[in-house]
Amino acid sequence: MNISQAARATGLSAKQIRDYEKLGLIAPAPRSGAGYRVYDTADLKRLHFICHARAVGFSLAQITELLRLSDDPQRSSCQVKALTGAHIAAISAKIATLETMRTTLQSWHDACAGDDGPECSILRGLETDECAHPVLRAE
Repeated sequence: MNISQAARATGLSAKQIRDYEKLGLIAPAPRSGAGYRVYDTADLKRLHFICHARAVGFSLAQITELLRLSDDPQRSSCQVKALTGAHIAAISAKIATLETMRTTLQSWHDACAGDDGPECSILRGLETDECAHPVLRAE
């Protein structure tokens, strides 16, 4: 199957598939006589694996490690579990940060009269000297 068919079958874009190939997550696809990439069942299985891993938030570095473990018949499941446990801990920390952000914003929002007057608890909250809440940064 060609790259567009592989993209449809996996829910990925052709660009993502090419990028995963460039990053070494999938082997370079053999080419047809016309120069098109050709994907087989094993390639689709690996692309599904990558798609699922991305859907649950694993980074490309983590996916590289998961694929390495998946390819290693001598692996131990404790390695996979440890990697996943660390990922769950990171997600939990992000959720806690988001909940703190929501609580702060909600308190400012609730305190704001939202009328025609100039007084605004939201702006007052943003202007405070102390920023006590962690900032969630994109990875």
